[in-house]
Amino acid sequence: MTLEEVRELAGADMAAVDTLIQERLRSDVLLINQLGLYIVNSGGKRLRPLLVLLAARACGYDGRDHQTLAAVVEFIHTATLLHDDVVDASELRRGRETANAIWGNEASVLVGDFLYSRAFEMMVEIGSMRVMEIMAHTTNRIAEGEVMQLLNCHEPDTTEARYMEVIRSKTAKLFEAAARIGAVLGEQPAEVETALAAYGMHLGTAFQLVDDVLDYSADAETMGKNIGDDLAEGKPTLPLIHVMREGSEAERALVREAIEKGGLDHIEAVRDAIESTGAIAYTARSARAEAERAIDTLSRLPASPYRDALHALAEFSVSRSY
Repeated sequence: MTLEEVRELAGADMAAVDTLIQERLRSDVLLINQLGLYIVNSGGKRLRPLLVLLAARACGYDGRDHQTLAAVVEFIHTATLLHDDVVDASELRRGRETANAIWGNEASVLVGDFLYSRAFEMMVEIGSMRVMEIMAHTTNRIAEGEVMQLLNCHEPDTTEARYMEVIRSKTAKLFEAAARIGAVLGEQPAEVETALAAYGMHLGTAFQLVDDVLDYSADAETMGKNIGDDLAEGKPTLPLIHVMREGSEAERALVREAIEKGGLDHIEAVRDAIESTGAIAYTARSARAEAERAIDTLSRLPASPYRDALHALAEFSVSRSY
């Protein structure tokens, strides 16, 4: 199943989610409408809300609350992007200027706060304490991941284990929650909920590791962001961690200085070091292993087009070029 076929399968649900997003973004405050619509409509893949929809349908759910919760997940994701771009002083996301580059840091942070609070308003309307528990824990864990990433910035001795903990908290945790919510809505037994949660965690981890690969191997037009952004911000992602572990003394010294100082003064030399140590291939293999673990968990679900779609999402996470 291709990604286009997956989107077609969830097409009616996704259209309802898009309508709901537009409706619930509305505010009497004009700036919230402008900035919120700008970031939500900026061409994201919508994988997290899609995951809610597919997981719920794969678990036999036939109501409409999954549409509301898909919008909730997208709002939380969007809020984290707004805050991330401020922290990272980013100027480009998805091929467009970031909201903070246009409206400023203050507006971006405050609209991010609005999206978080609107998401929890919508969750209260669902009336599921279990869903509230999952999402409260998830947003808390994401915040911890953001702080852990901040502590790792400009730290060349960051270990792979520490970095993977950041990924699982900051990025993969929302994927995990999206899949888990589907099982909760479908009133599945604990073992199915746990399996779908693991699916989301492994999928999100694979997705981020492929982002790490693309940061050094794609181009700005394809990626929709500036290549080498992570290096410019002094972030030791897995390709750089691999060089620090496997590279020559000169390569390690080069990457150490690049991480400590940030910037792109030595980007070509760093890319050469990444290539010579096989860091891209290593990171890609790690991503593939995570995707395979995600696929393995799907055996807990009954056969259906929606289970096939979840399988296809895992394949897309590691085969994509953007």
